[in-house]
Amino acid sequence: MRDQVLTWLSENVPASRLQHILGVEQMAVELARHYHLDVAKAAQAGLMHDLAKYFKPNRLLQMARTECQSKSGKAHPTLDIEIDPICEATPHLLHADVSAIVARDKFGMQDEEVLKAIANHTLGRPGMSSLSCMVFLADSLEPSRGDTPELEALRLLCRQNLYQALWRTCDYCLSFLLDSRCFVHPRTILTRNWALQMFNQNMNQ
Repeated sequence: MRDQVLTWLSENVPASRLQHILGVEQMAVELARHYHLDVAKAAQAGLMHDLAKYFKPNRLLQMARTECQSKSGKAHPTLDIEIDPICEATPHLLHADVSAIVARDKFGMQDEEVLKAIANHTLGRPGMSSLSCMVFLADSLEPSRGDTPELEALRLLCRQNLYQALWRTCDYCLSFLLDSRCFVHPRTILTRNWALQMFNQNMNQ
C-alpha cells in the first residue's frame, strides 16, 4: 500500500509537503521503535496524515459533513468529526479528519487506531492513544520543521516522556498561534491540559 499512497501523494501535494510527510513517517517510526509500539501502524499513520492537506475549504467541509451524516449503518469504521464554528471559519483545521476519510475510503485503511492517529494529528484529543501522541509530535517536530534550540529540545524530550513532550509541544504551537493572531481551537488547549495532567500523575506514582 505504501507505493500506492506515495504515487497518489506525488500527484496531489507539492514536493516540499511530501518531504514533510516522509519526515513525519520516519519520526513516528523511530518513536514507535523507541517505545516498543507497533511500527507498521506508526508508518501508516505518518504517511497518510496529510492526504487532504491541499483540498479546498469547501471540499473539506463537504466531506466532513457527509461523514457526520452517514455514521449509522456503515460496515467500515466511522470517524467522530466535530464541525464547530472555528472549523466552519477555518476549514483547513478539518484536513486531519478528512485525511482519515481518504485513508479509509481510497486506500482501504480499516484500523481504527491508525485512522484516529491521522484524525488527531493537528488538534490532538484528550485521552488519545500513544500512537496518536507520536504522530502529533512527529507532525510538529520532524526535521524539516527547523533546527532551533527549542525544537531540538522538544525532539529530545519525545524520547524521554511522551506526555511531557506533548504538553510542551502544545505550548510551543499555542505560542506560535497567539503571536500570529490565529484562531486557537479549544481542543488544542484541552489536549495540552490532559497531557500535563497525565505527566503529573505519572510523576506522582
